[in-house]
Amino acid sequence: MSSTSSRTAADVVVFGAGGQVGRAVVAEASERGLTVTAAVRDETRHADLTAEGVTLVRCDVTDADAVAAVAAGHRLAVNSVYTPGVPSQEFYLAATTALADGLGRAATGRLVSVGLATTLETAPGVRILDDPEFPEAHRTFSLGHAVALDILRATGPALDWVVVTPPLDLDRAAPRTGRYRSGGPQVLGARIAQADLAVAVVDELTEPRHHREQIAVAE
Repeated sequence: MSSTSSRTAADVVVFGAGGQVGRAVVAEASERGLTVTAAVRDETRHADLTAEGVTLVRCDVTDADAVAAVAAGHRLAVNSVYTPGVPSQEFYLAATTALADGLGRAATGRLVSVGLATTLETAPGVRILDDPEFPEAHRTFSLGHAVALDILRATGPALDWVVVTPPLDLDRAAPRTGRYRSGGPQVLGARIAQADLAVAVVDELTEPRHHREQIAVAE
């Protein structure tokens, strides 16, 4: 699949905009003419994100009131948050709960969340993280993303969400091709360029093809 979206003006708030994937999404959205609010934990660390069409704001994504305030006036949202300082299940439980609540109050109807490869299935109902040989430390982190999926699945129909999940090999240095395949929630391929993951995320904002489900993307 390739991106063919026109430069349609729209507002999107990107939670976790200071991370590597978040930055790629901000760049892709901005390039397509979207007006972007880049939400980060500490805006003093990410001043370089500010550019024409990009507004930098502070937001604690685990605070539903903060999410609602930042998302107000936006019809689209992206979630690519991560923090190493809090246990994964605790963080993603709090963050996803706050996002679902806050986006609902802000009437932000579309959420595209970036998932984790280890939550994809290798067989019906069997995820990568379920393999007995899977390292326990990675399993613990992966379960945080699994919790986030469970919370999204339990939300009401007012929030139209999709979890876009890259393969294990997310190539941060590879150039943007604008092409990718999508399917899922089964493992689809071994690799994708980070820039093409951003293409897939923004495609799901501008031309939604998947609704209330997890999908896989790969080159």
